[in-house]
Amino acid sequence: MVNLTKIYTRTGDDGTTGLGDFSRTRKTDPRLVAYADVNEANATIGVVVAVERHGGGGGDLGDAALGALVRIQNDLFDVGADLCMPLKPTYEYEPLRVQAAWIDELESYCDTFNADLPKLRSFVLPGGTVTSAHLHVATTTVRRAERSAWHALETYGDGDDDGVNPLTATYLNRLSDLLFVLARYANRHDGDVLWQPGGGRDEPSSR
Repeated sequence: MVNLTKIYTRTGDDGTTGLGDFSRTRKTDPRLVAYADVNEANATIGVVVAVERHGGGGGDLGDAALGALVRIQNDLFDVGADLCMPLKPTYEYEPLRVQAAWIDELESYCDTFNADLPKLRSFVLPGGTVTSAHLHVATTTVRRAERSAWHALETYGDGDDDGVNPLTATYLNRLSDLLFVLARYANRHDGDVLWQPGGGRDEPSSR
């Protein structure tokens, strides 16, 4: 059970922070960077949920998509918990770990919300409704979090001696796919904003 009674502790004033196993590491540690980026990604999804719930998004995501996003926000805390707990052969208490079933669920969401969208004939520009624009931002932050997770995996490996669970990176990869699908879904009434090569100029650039 989480019990936060004091927000500042001063324990990080030397540039270190505690991992889930109570060991200390530098705040520039790739493992820490990964779960910090996951936290940022979670915050961007929170903006999507907020603007939709308060009527400012214009994307009409609907209850099913909003419910999926809230579920994902909870999952991302679990992803962060996984990343901050080094792999060990045994534990006194079994830690939270990302499961393959979570990734299957993201793929199912992708299939559901992509089913009735038109086939893409070009790359999509970030924009359209406010909700779609925020979802595109969320997509980029999740992709950065995935890159950070892979960096942590390259640094520590995926073994039981202080390694990183590779399913954290896989989960983030599928999540970026889903957020892209939902960005298109939020524009389903008015259509995608499509890339025009050359910026849509009538004449090719002379540069």
